[in-house]
Amino acid sequence: MKKIVLGAFLSLITAAGFGQDLKPVEIDSLVTVSLPAEYSKTDTLNQQVFSANSDYGYMVVVKAVDKTNQPLKKEKDLNKVMDNYVDNFKQQYKNASAQNVRDTTVGALKAKAFTLQYDADDSSTQFKNFVLLYTTSASYFFEYAYPGMRAGVIGGELKTFLSSIKLSPALNRGDQYLSNEKGMSPVVKFGLIGGGSLLVIALVVVLINKRRAALA
Repeated sequence: MKKIVLGAFLSLITAAGFGQDLKPVEIDSLVTVSLPAEYSKTDTLNQQVFSANSDYGYMVVVKAVDKTNQPLKKEKDLNKVMDNYVDNFKQQYKNASAQNVRDTTVGALKAKAFTLQYDADDSSTQFKNFVLLYTTSASYFFEYAYPGMRAGVIGGELKTFLSSIKLSPALNRGDQYLSNEKGMSPVVKFGLIGGGSLLVIALVVVLINKRRAALA
């Protein structure tokens, strides 16, 4: 009976829309996204981490600057880098699987979107929705995390968060790769751009700690 009442209550909340307003936050001069008014910002190890509790989940935006980033020559090089990011995120969590992995666009840039499902320390099912952006000067990670029990009520809030990502018109595909030629360049084939991958591992540790504090 309690489960029925709780389900009905959550349905009413969802139908009415979530109550917390999101406000535009300037990540830098090129990228803006909307977050709850009470968000925190942390600067560490060439990473800027913006995080906030929302009505149903937890929002994180990371700008990661990696000075070892090399200009990518072709679109397939970008695809390889983005796939490496997805694999690295999967490796950080117990029984993790990447679902609905897809290419998308944000502004003029190509991005990667996916949902990460994994088991928390208490064996509960958790989800993280990601949008990943790579540019020569920085990588941007947009994350919306929530426990599996809230999967049915987060749709509106998740959509509002991800659709709020705005890029400056100054950003274009030339900020991601240089040539429209097909194939993969030797630099990426032999894994010589590993700096970005190592950076992802470092920033995920930060996100894990924040997630535990937020969803505990």
